[in-house]
Amino acid sequence: MASTIVEARGVTKDFGTVQAVRGVDLSIAPGELFGLIGHNGAGKSTLFKMMLGLIPITSGEIRLDGEPVNGPRFRETRRKIGYLPENVVLYDNLTGLETLYFFADLKAVPRRECAGLLDKVGLSHAAGRRVREYSKGMRQRLGFAQALLGTPRLLFLDEPTTGLDPGAIRDFYRILRELKGEGVTMVLTSHILAEIQERVDRLAVMEGGLIRATGTVQALREAMNLPLTLEIAGGAGLAEQVGRVLEGIAIESIEEAGSVLHICLPREAKMPALARLATLGDTMRDLRVREPSLEDVFFGYRNG
Repeated sequence: MASTIVEARGVTKDFGTVQAVRGVDLSIAPGELFGLIGHNGAGKSTLFKMMLGLIPITSGEIRLDGEPVNGPRFRETRRKIGYLPENVVLYDNLTGLETLYFFADLKAVPRRECAGLLDKVGLSHAAGRRVREYSKGMRQRLGFAQALLGTPRLLFLDEPTTGLDPGAIRDFYRILRELKGEGVTMVLTSHILAEIQERVDRLAVMEGGLIRATGTVQALREAMNLPLTLEIAGGAGLAEQVGRVLEGIAIESIEEAGSVLHICLPREAKMPALARLATLGDTMRDLRVREPSLEDVFFGYRNG
């Protein structure tokens, strides 16, 4: 198996005098669930469209499954790709099932797949309803179903959970886990960072058309060297005892909220602090270590 299924080298995209993507290098391994995060206008959707061959590359090269997106054989490669755009545009007068039939015909996929996909995304009950009667979340699920037509080996999902309620989001990621187990490679963007931080294998932070960092969430946390937070619950006098045992350890701040202490400290001070806190015994009722969130990491790179 190839070591990369998506590869970008020195990719740029200019729109007149505006350089939307500036020298992007990126490699994604087969079977990865890869996240691409960045603010609006960072270049994520433009990069997606170049990867799909929907807009031309100004310079550089993108290969999917070894094939250049501007190469003569890319049309065949694209048959293995599914795409859910950020803004799903569908025909209001068609039913949900007719919509999938339409896309199945475009992709030369047997229509017999369509009913099963509607069931997979939770829309079998609305298969005969006109799309104009669908809520935004239902339209999003229908768009996801069309992306799954033809059992693609590579999925591009641009803000895929827009308009979905919590239950539908849970079901969406359950489907992604199943697809990952089947070896499908998935690349997704999301503004809801808390939603993806425990779900992606790796991610890239995009800023101003550039990839600022790539790695696992934990690797990016450590690279930014952001402080940790210890949350300690206990009884009366806890703050005084904790302050005493942690004397001499570099601590950025201690805040008391009811019976819980929030101690912010550098990553390298975590183990020495935990060793000393263990001496308090039953004085502590609970202790939790809070890692920086993906949002903290993202803003660390933006402001760095």
